[in-house]
Amino acid sequence: MSMPKQAVQPATPWPALLVRSDQGSVLIVADLHIGFEHSLSESGMSIPSQMPKLLKRLEEVIDRYRPQKLLFLGDVKHGIPSISDYEWEEIPIFFEKLLKRISDITVVPGNHDGDLEPLLPREVKLAEVTGIRLCAKGFCIGLFHGHAWPSPEVVASDLLVIGHNHPTAQFRDALGLRIIRPVWVRARLRREELAKAFLRQRGVKRVEGSPVEVFEEKYGLPMRAESLVVMPSFNEFLGGIKVNAGGNRFLGPVMRSGAVDIDCAEAYLLDGTFLGSIEFLRSLYAE
Repeated sequence: MSMPKQAVQPATPWPALLVRSDQGSVLIVADLHIGFEHSLSESGMSIPSQMPKLLKRLEEVIDRYRPQKLLFLGDVKHGIPSISDYEWEEIPIFFEKLLKRISDITVVPGNHDGDLEPLLPREVKLAEVTGIRLCAKGFCIGLFHGHAWPSPEVVASDLLVIGHNHPTAQFRDALGLRIIRPVWVRARLRREELAKAFLRQRGVKRVEGSPVEVFEEKYGLPMRAESLVVMPSFNEFLGGIKVNAGGNRFLGPVMRSGAVDIDCAEAYLLDGTFLGSIEFLRSLYAE
């Protein structure tokens, strides 16, 4: 099935995604890690709070694209397993200010979002960790953080979108100085491998025939997954997975399932510049 025109597009030049669904336009961001400064301070590094900067940046995106809904794709907060004083103070303020601009906000929890609910204003919806699905004229997008398997409905979507990995590309200039930039990653999915891995984690150890057919019969859903997008972190201070560093360093069960064609995956800078396939980038910039 072809993608409806402009159903999914990067909110250039920000690390955010705009989805125009049957339920309205949705702005998606991932991996803010509010409160990461606390962990740095415990290591002897002191930096001012970055929450106001994150908030201002997000407000700029909202003002530019005027979405009807806002979706956080995991890791709103940073602290594991406890909640830091930074987070107790700043996360409620962050959301209260956002609610003045956009009233429909949902959080899909990530692996850093344990005990997030007490920090959220009651108007903010907390989805299941298994993700949500948005559709536009029959084309469906499955959205989940990426650290855990999504629901059958989400994994069967035409396009899967995750965060969790904070993908970056590393370059060297003529003097040998290393430069690291956040990137978007888009990869093809091997549908049979995806269905097989999903069934295995659901306890189906033996599959007779096509895993896709077994999946479709078991869950009553067409398995249409064709491609996957890995979102860059919205927090520019964070490190992440260097896509051109060699080997499969991506995190999460879907990325480790063998269903993602990582070598042929495409990488793009935030301004939309196409860098090439990951295999090509590794051949140029290998460590």
